[in-house]
Amino acid sequence: MTAKILIADDQAPIRSLISTVLSKDYQVIQANTGTEALNMARQEKPDLVIMDILMPGMDGLTVCTQLKADPATAKIPVLMLTIIDYELNRKFAENLGADGYVTKPFTAEQLRQAVSSHLNPVSRVDTTG
Repeated sequence: MTAKILIADDQAPIRSLISTVLSKDYQVIQANTGTEALNMARQEKPDLVIMDILMPGMDGLTVCTQLKADPATAKIPVLMLTIIDYELNRKFAENLGADGYVTKPFTAEQLRQAVSSHLNPVSRVDTTG
């Protein structure tokens, strides 16, 4: 079964780039706001979420916190994707439950490696609730 990845970024070109890199090997779904990402994650139960931190409305860190607080989505790995390359922000994101942190700009290979290191063949999603 092909893993499903949710990409959440308010910039369409970034979503398109990530989708192009990953769609050969994974099923990719997209959200352009934090609120949309939260709703899609709860509904679609992706195997991985790749999310920008800086989005209008609900930011990626808030979405990550809410996903990790919900037993139905808590085990979904979340990769934060951001232009903010400060160690303090990385630690803050990890403390809120982020499983990884990729900074822009990134190469296709860096993205693929980050994705493959966080996907597990055993389902991490609780589909009972």
